Amino acid sequence: MRPKAVFFDMDGTLIDSEPLWFENEVKLMAQFDYAWTLEDQANCVGGPIQKTGNYMAAIVAGENQPEFFMESLIAMVSADFEERLTFMPGALELLKELSAQGVKLALVSASPRQMLEATFRVLGGNYLELLISSDDVVNPKPSPECYLKAAKYFNLDIADCLILEDSGTGVLSARASGARVVAIPHLVKITGDKQVVVVESLAGMSVEQLFLLH
Repeated sequence: MRPKAVFFDMDGTLIDSEPLWFENEVKLMAQFDYAWTLEDQANCVGGPIQKTGNYMAAIVAGENQPEFFMESLIAMVSADFEERLTFMPGALELLKELSAQGVKLALVSASPRQMLEATFRVLGGNYLELLISSDDVVNPKPSPECYLKAAKYFNLDIADCLILEDSGTGVLSARASGARVVAIPHLVKITGDKQVVVVESLAGMSVEQLFLLH
């Protein structure tokens, strides 16, 4: 059965923003004489931003509060977002093809809403009918609330929806929602099962090929 809606995670799934986050995380933590590593980034990938704020505050042993790191990162990354934003291999092409076929589309992320709105502007306000950010839910990922809210918006059973994710946190959220999931990991390892199909990339993938994964 073809999914009636497809929900894209944002960072690392639709857009190649993780390098921007990493670059600014390095700059921010350098202010505290800490060399931020890819391992640190992997520990924070998938959000929400509170997770990264807490992680950074713990590293500096209370020298600054989580809110400082959260607000600083959002401001720093926002300054780069629209000018330097690129898409993950195959993701934009798939998004366009899904839209052309009339599939309901949403961007569902643990990032702050202003980041999703910036991505939507880069897309010219096209393709996506719904944006759900960490600001739009009580419990962000790994809670399934965001994905269940998206399904409710479209008046669909979550079982009729397909979710694309790249992080362990995001897959936990997607799996808990009850939807079918396609994972495209690149920073962390994800193990597939009957509900979660793992692929290396969306590059060259058609809508038909995507839907045949389940």
